[in-house]
Amino acid sequence: MRSSRQGSNRAAALTVAGMTVLKPGDAGVVDESEGPSEGSGEGVLGRSYRALSIGIVSVVVLIAFEATAVGTAMPVAARELDGIALYGFAFSGYFTTSLFGMVLSGQWSDRRGPVGALSAGIAGFGAGLLLSGTAGAMWLFILGRAVQGFGGGLVIVALYVVVGRAYPERLRPAIMAAFAAGWVVPSIVGPLAAGAVTEHLGWRWVFVGIPVLVVFPLALALPQIRRRASGPVDGTDTPAAFDRRRIRLALGISLGAGLLQYAAQDLRPLSLLPGVAGVALLVPAVLGLLPRGTYRAARGLPSVVLLRGVAAGSFVAAESFVPLMLVTQRGLSPTLAGFSLAAGGGTWALGSWVQARARVEPYRERLMTLGMVLVAAAIATAPSVLIHSVPVWTVAVAWGFGCFGMGLVISSTSVLLLHLSAPEEAGTNSAALQISDGLSNAVLLAAGGAAFAALGGGAVSHTATQASGAQHPAAFAVVFLPMAGVALAGAWVTTRLRVR
Repeated sequence: MRSSRQGSNRAAALTVAGMTVLKPGDAGVVDESEGPSEGSGEGVLGRSYRALSIGIVSVVVLIAFEATAVGTAMPVAARELDGIALYGFAFSGYFTTSLFGMVLSGQWSDRRGPVGALSAGIAGFGAGLLLSGTAGAMWLFILGRAVQGFGGGLVIVALYVVVGRAYPERLRPAIMAAFAAGWVVPSIVGPLAAGAVTEHLGWRWVFVGIPVLVVFPLALALPQIRRRASGPVDGTDTPAAFDRRRIRLALGISLGAGLLQYAAQDLRPLSLLPGVAGVALLVPAVLGLLPRGTYRAARGLPSVVLLRGVAAGSFVAAESFVPLMLVTQRGLSPTLAGFSLAAGGGTWALGSWVQARARVEPYRERLMTLGMVLVAAAIATAPSVLIHSVPVWTVAVAWGFGCFGMGLVISSTSVLLLHLSAPEEAGTNSAALQISDGLSNAVLLAAGGAAFAALGGGAVSHTATQASGAQHPAAFAVVFLPMAGVALAGAWVTTRLRVR
C-alpha cells in the first residue's frame, strides 16, 4: 500500500566515477565530486537540489494519489464494464507487468542512466491510465492496467537510481523521508476525492485526469536528472549491452506470478496446472534476481533485501483485513473502518523523518529493530478487538504505532541499499528490493487469504453486523497472529544488516 517499495557488499570505501560508496557505519561523508557551489551544508531544498527534489517528490505524490484513488473507482468501473468476474485481474495485471518493468529499469538505468527509463515509465504509466479510462470493455481496462504497471515498475527503480547518483550520502535519508511524506496527503485525501469525482463526474475522470498533472513535475526534474545522473556510470560513450539472462528471468518472474495469481482466483481443480507452472517459473527466476544469500539472511545487502520483503509483506497482508474485521465483527461502517487507518499516514511519515536525522545515523540498525518490534506488536494487537469489551479505537492506536515502525524500516532499507551498492549496481539492486517487496505482498496475502477461507472467512459478508450472527473471529485471528510472527522474525533480520 505504501508504501509507495539491493551487488556485492563493500567492506571499505570505494570511489567509482566520482561517487563515494562507503563502508557500513561511515555516516556523514559527502560525495567528493561536489564542488564548492554545491556546499556540504545544503539540504534537499537548497539551491542546487531544489528543482530536482520538488520534481521527483511531485511525481511520487501523483503516483501515490493514483494508487489510493483507483481502488475507490475500481468497483464502479468493473460494474459498468460488466467485468465483476474479472475484477481481481485488474490488480494482478498491474502487479505482474510491474515486476518485469522493475528488472528492465534496473538494467536500463545501470547501463544508460535513469533518464530514459524514467521518461518511458512516466509515458507508459500515463498511457495505461488513458487506456483504462477510455476502455469500453473489461479486457481493455485490464490491458490498460497492465501497461500502467509496466510503467510504474520502470519509474520506481529509476527514481532510486536518481537518488543514488544525484544526491550525496548525507542527503539520501532526507529525500527518502520526503518520498514517504509524499504518501501522507494522498492516503487521506485520495479515496475521498476519488469518491467525489466518481459520484459527480464519473469513474473515467479518476484515470484520465492524472496524466496531465505529471507533465509539470517531469519538466521540472528532467533537466536536473540529465545534468546529474545521465549516461553510463563509467562515463563511456558506448553503453554496455543488457544482460539477456536477467531479462529472461524477469519474464519468468512476471509470467510465473501471473499464473499463480490466476490459479488463486480460479479455485477449480484444473487451476492446479497453471499454479504448478507458475511455481516452476517463479522459483528459479527469484533465486536468480535476488542477491545470493537473501533467503538465508546473509549479512549485509541480502538481509536488507529480505527485510524489505518481510516488513512490507507482513504489514500489508495484515492491514488488508483490518477494515473487513471492523465492519463484519464490530459493526462499523466502511467509512469509519477506513478512517481507523488514516492516522497511519502521518505516523509513517514521522518515522521516516526520524530515520533521516543525522544524529540517529549511528543507531540506524537499532531503530530498525525497534520498528519491526512495533510492527509485530501492532499486528498482534489488532485482533484484540474481536473481544467485544475491547474498544474499537484500539486498532487505530495500535496501527499508528505500527506505521511509525514501518516509516523507520522502509525508508532505512532504501538508504542502506544505496549505501551498500556500487554505482553501477544501484539499478539492479533497487530492482531486487522492489521485487522482494512485491512478491512478499503477493505470497503473504495469498497465504493469509487461504487461512482466512479455511476457517470460514468465506462466509463473512461485507454487510454483516454484530447482530447478524456472521461472526468468524478465528478466521481473522489466523491471519493476524502468523503475520505478527513474520514481523517478529524481521526484528531478527535487522541484526544482520551490518557487515562484520
